[in-house]
Amino acid sequence: MAATATVVARLAPGARRAPAMVPEPRRQLPGPVSVVIPARNEEHRLGRALAALVGDPQVVEVVVVDDCSTDGTAEVAAAAGARVVAGRPLPGGWVGKPWALQQGLEASTGEWLVTLDADVEPRPGLVGALVGRADEEGWDHLSAGGRFVCDTAGQRVLHPAMLATLVYRFGAPGDGRPPPPWRVVANGQCTVTRRAVLAAQGGYRPVAGHLTDDVALARHLAGVGWRVGFFDGSRLFDVRMHTSAGDVWRDWGRSLPMADVTSARWKVADLAVVWLAQALPLPRLVAGRGDGLDVALATARLGVLAATAGVYRERGPAYWCSPLLDVAVAARLTWGTLRPGTTWRGRTYARRLAGPAQ
Repeated sequence: MAATATVVARLAPGARRAPAMVPEPRRQLPGPVSVVIPARNEEHRLGRALAALVGDPQVVEVVVVDDCSTDGTAEVAAAAGARVVAGRPLPGGWVGKPWALQQGLEASTGEWLVTLDADVEPRPGLVGALVGRADEEGWDHLSAGGRFVCDTAGQRVLHPAMLATLVYRFGAPGDGRPPPPWRVVANGQCTVTRRAVLAAQGGYRPVAGHLTDDVALARHLAGVGWRVGFFDGSRLFDVRMHTSAGDVWRDWGRSLPMADVTSARWKVADLAVVWLAQALPLPRLVAGRGDGLDVALATARLGVLAATAGVYRERGPAYWCSPLLDVAVAARLTWGTLRPGTTWRGRTYARRLAGPAQ
């Protein structure tokens, strides 16, 4: 019953969540904007982002931080018209992405800093929408989630089941409820903040050693009093995170547990909710052992599936079958929580398990 009550409390406000942000390509912005893209071996994905950003009148500069790539990332970025910053060797105590972002922060010049991952495919007006909302509504740090591009049936059945675990643990983005700092979530694929203010706060140094750097930064900033927001940006950009279901299982399964930014107590609570409210009701009903509560939870699961359909470019039958993988995904989340992955982009890091103070 406790898991059910928790899920109801998290899902119900989703009906009042803010609508998806819309592109604003003609908006007059309150100051110059720098876009920073950290990139490590991204020559095959970087072109789509740069094609949409270089020459955008709302963008003063596009800075690509080439994080010691061994492919043609720097050449692709320079050919597209971006300013390339050659990444310095990784210092001790740093993880690759926050180190690249720190270098981009130091090299950029705009009043506003927008950071994008190399796999993001922006639509015209993304920058206007991000900066406009942050400025008008007083957000100190804002991130947005895009529309997922899943090219294979395997991705379309697995990815939505994994996404649902975030909804069950944290609720829908932009539902109007300010969470406590240790429960703030963010999407590092797309963020905006004031550059000088972030630099004065230490930039990315406070989260230097975190693999889940986006959530770590948002929680740190919320903890020092910043107003931190996370909204639906599915109309602002597409994102092609993975090339196969195996990549989804391995790579997203590594970061999804947020093991390095979550306390032991919350890890246990989150796993209990995912198992009891998301994964097990349908199998119990199929096995003939379910009750009215399982029916209600299975119905809620279908509601989550319908509510998240709009954040996928392709769906088809595979998408609607994704709840069938909930047990496997709950097991992957459990394994990733107990045995956090420490390898990313060809680098292996010391395990860091400390979560925020509770």
